[in-house]
Amino acid sequence: MATTAPSLHNSQPWLFRIGDGVVEVYADWRRQLEVLDPTGRELLISIGAAVCTLGLALRGAGYRPEIGLFPDDGKPDLVARVSAGHRSAPTRAVQELVAAIPHRHTNRYPFASSAVPADAIEHLIDAARQETATLTVADSVRRNTIIGLSQAADRRQRATGGYRAELARWTTHRTLHRDGVPPLAIGPWDALEIMPIRDFGLLQPHLARTAEEFEPDPTLVVLATTGDDRADWVRAGQALQRVLLTATWQNLATTPVSQPVEIPAVRRQLSDPARGSWAQMILRIGYGRPAATTPRRPLSDVLLTSSTR
Repeated sequence: MATTAPSLHNSQPWLFRIGDGVVEVYADWRRQLEVLDPTGRELLISIGAAVCTLGLALRGAGYRPEIGLFPDDGKPDLVARVSAGHRSAPTRAVQELVAAIPHRHTNRYPFASSAVPADAIEHLIDAARQETATLTVADSVRRNTIIGLSQAADRRQRATGGYRAELARWTTHRTLHRDGVPPLAIGPWDALEIMPIRDFGLLQPHLARTAEEFEPDPTLVVLATTGDDRADWVRAGQALQRVLLTATWQNLATTPVSQPVEIPAVRRQLSDPARGSWAQMILRIGYGRPAATTPRRPLSDVLLTSSTR
């Protein structure tokens, strides 16, 4: 279940070691996207999402998880140690989130123009709060600002050396791979060129991609944490996954809008450190058509033996 977590370009940068009543979660730095994510912030967000999923899976199996972040200074790659604690019957809310795990996926298609109900938004806000993060819905002014910043960030990324090569590594010729973004998950063009969705078809001109109009007033939310160190990035990932799973069981579609938080100068405009608010991820939320899922690596690729690390 943990391997179904979201990750930047579906890079799946995690490794697991299973012990007696404990699972250790390691960062696989060989899968870091050094152009988009030079600090490893998004890699650790991805690890946090996997840790959240693992914890929920243990709750669903009837155990209270005990999660320790960076538990061993001598093992910098060891991000989390997740133990199966006391037996505890799962609540209905936990059961719903666990049931949503295999169905969560990114949707890069247009969403319906209908507004997301206020009670659904409240569930998402509460999901972030449970993982010590905040989720803020952008009003019309802030939404336009985010879209403008996203477009500017996207242009800067396209002009960055190595960006196209890194994009090619994770998107082109992925049909037979178990990671990356395959052609079926790329989605259409935005005919109005407004929605800030990363163009995974940039290097695949042979794809017969259609142009469709996206929703004119998208629902955008900003996920933030009170700090901005390695542990905060992992906690951001835990909050992100709980929000995404909460959206999934409410039949909401989601798209990460990560470009503006990948450019430090742009990310600072979305953060407010003086008030303890660091923007970690932006999500687009709405009601969408079914979309293809991305593949996952086999467990044999992500399980560590006692003789490694």
